Amino acid sequence: MHCYPGPAQIAALPPQTLRQAGFSAAKTQTVQAVADLVAEGAVPLDAWALHFPGEQAVREQLLAIRGLGPWTVNYALLRGYGWLDGSLHGDAAVRRCLQTLWGRPDKVSQQEAEDWLAPFSPWRALVGAHLWAAQSSTAY
Repeated sequence: MHCYPGPAQIAALPPQTLRQAGFSAAKTQTVQAVADLVAEGAVPLDAWALHFPGEQAVREQLLAIRGLGPWTVNYALLRGYGWLDGSLHGDAAVRRCLQTLWGRPDKVSQQEAEDWLAPFSPWRALVGAHLWAAQSSTAY
């Protein structure tokens, strides 16, 4: 049976292993730093799943980690904790789908995407997921 590696296993990997898997140097450092923090219990992902401290508390703790930005935090909140109000306005696929939806020849900016998603609160991440699905269904 194959399972994903745990945080301690990722933290223990030689950086070159992640680099060979296609990670940039910066992403390698971030992934291993997060893995270290999770393995040490400083970022208690499993505990948050049992007793979620709230979006703002999780957001602040994750954004304090070098290399994690708003998109990553919103995506982690969506996938890990089912939080549906993360704005995925920085996502390239979301912006491409909006470009197609609006029939624009030019790219949609992050600000335009954020402004468009704002009225959908508290379901902005869910709308982003629907845009991903629409984008992937039109690709074939």
